[in-house]
Amino acid sequence: EGRVEVYHDGKWGTICDDQWDDRDAEVVCRQLGLSGNPKALSWAHYGQGSGPILLDEVQCSGNELSLDQCKKSDWGQQNCDHIEDAGVSCDPFTGTDLRLFASQMRSVVPLCYWAGSAEGTVRLAGGRSPSEGRVEVYYGGDWGTVCDDGWTDLGAQVVCRQL
Repeated sequence: EGRVEVYHDGKWGTICDDQWDDRDAEVVCRQLGLSGNPKALSWAHYGQGSGPILLDEVQCSGNELSLDQCKKSDWGQQNCDHIEDAGVSCDPFTGTDLRLFASQMRSVVPLCYWAGSAEGTVRLAGGRSPSEGRVEVYYGGDWGTVCDDGWTDLGAQVVCRQL
């Protein structure tokens, strides 16, 4: 569960909660590889974001595979403030960060190259390429490893989507 952010044209941004409903949450949970009971939350339930508000008027039918397939405003076209940042709960799974990559982005910047990482950011370390390695999470000002107890392909899919 958390505030939903999308990556587009080299920057992260939030989604305005205008028209935001459980069908949109269902698509976000599906895109993240999570199941459960999707619930849309509005009015910056998980706190206000910073930076641009990239999407507004998102209207999914609930059957789409990603937000890109939903009806929505053009990228960056919005009339909102961060008090209207959209959130999602994919109960029973929880997390601290719901970050999505938009398919229209021009280049992928791995999260591990960010200056000033955000809580819940993931990276791969010690691998032979940027697409493999030990999973690390930024929390409390430090990078830490993830214990493999209960680690499954589902967890790996979520990490890959976050990268």
